[in-house]
Amino acid sequence: MKTTLPSLDGLDLLSSAVIILDAASRVTYANAAAEHLLETSYKALVKRKLDELFLNGENLAEVFNEAVRHEFADKRLDLTLERAGREPLQVHVVVAALDSRETPVLIELRENVQQLKLDREERLLDQSQANKELIRNLAHEIKNPLGGIRGAAQLLELELPERHLKELREYTQVIIKEADRLQTLVDRLLAPHRRPHIVGDVNIHEVCERVRSLMVAEFPNGLTIKRDYDLSVPEFRGDKEQLIQAVLNIAHNAAQALSERIENGDAMLTLRTRIARQVTLAKVRYRLALDLHIIDNGPGIPAEIQDRVFYPLVSGRDGGSGLGLTLAQTFVQQHMGVIECESRPGCTDFRILIPLP
Repeated sequence: MKTTLPSLDGLDLLSSAVIILDAASRVTYANAAAEHLLETSYKALVKRKLDELFLNGENLAEVFNEAVRHEFADKRLDLTLERAGREPLQVHVVVAALDSRETPVLIELRENVQQLKLDREERLLDQSQANKELIRNLAHEIKNPLGGIRGAAQLLELELPERHLKELREYTQVIIKEADRLQTLVDRLLAPHRRPHIVGDVNIHEVCERVRSLMVAEFPNGLTIKRDYDLSVPEFRGDKEQLIQAVLNIAHNAAQALSERIENGDAMLTLRTRIARQVTLAKVRYRLALDLHIIDNGPGIPAEIQDRVFYPLVSGRDGGSGLGLTLAQTFVQQHMGVIECESRPGCTDFRILIPLP
C-alpha cells in the first residue's frame, strides 16, 4: 500500500530531517531539520540529485529506485552517509513510496545519536534539579550550626586566661577561620537561589565581550582569545549578569586547565556564537536557539569525570571547589537552556543552548 503525500504544513516542526524527491531523484522539498542535519540551506538543496548529497549516495539511490518501482511501501535501514570535508552521518533512514507521479519518494533521516542525546539531556536536567534541592537543603542545615560554632569560639577566646592567651588563641582562630571558610562555601552554594532573576534585553555578544575583557585582564600573556561571532543572533530576554557569570565560570575553568599552554604561549580560547534550528530542550521543541561555544585547546577533561563535571564539588584539578560549572549550569537553566560538554585531548567544547524568540 502506497503512502499518500501529506500536507507540508507542520513538517518544519519535526525533529527528523524530511526530504521529498521527484521522479528524477531531485530534491523538491526539505524541512528545517534537513537543512540543519545536512548543514545546507534550502535553496542549495532544492534541485540537487539524491546521489549528489553524499559521497556514497549510491546506497540511497538504489533504495530510491526500488521505491519508484513500488517494491515496498516503506523501508527502514541504518546507513553511514559520507560528506566531503565533514563528519560522516550515522543515520536511521525511512524511505516511503508516495502515491504521486511528480514526487514519488519521501526520505526521513534521523541521527542515531539524537535519541541518546535527548535521553542524556533529560537525565542531566533531572539530576540538576535533584542537585539543586540537595544543595539548598544541605546548605541551610550547615549554615545554622556554623553560626553557633563561630560564636562559641569567639566567646571562648574572650574567656581565655591572659597568661595563656597567645598560645591558645591560635586554636580559637583556626575554628573561626574554618567556620568563615565554610560559610563562604555555603553562600556560594545558595547564591543562585538567593539572587533575584533580573530580566532585560540581552545581547550575547556584549556578554562575550565582557568575559573577554575580564579574561584578558587576568591572563594578559600567553592566552589568545578568538572571537567567532554570528552577528545575526538576535537579542533575547534574560539576566545579563547571570549569563556573564556562567560564561566567565566556563572560560575561567578553561584558562586554569590551559596553564601549561599559557606558559608556552600557545593557549587558545574561542568564543563562537551561532543560531541553532529545531532544538529540543527539556522536552520542548524550539524553532531557534542561541548556540554559544566556549572552546579551549587544553588537555581535556579526565574521562572519569566527564559525565559528572556539572555535579557540585566535582573538580578536575587540585584545589578546585567544583562549583563553577554547577553554578553556570544553574544560571543557564534559569534561562530554559542547557550546557553540554564534549572533551578530548586538545579540544574541550562547552556548548550553551538558550531558546531565542
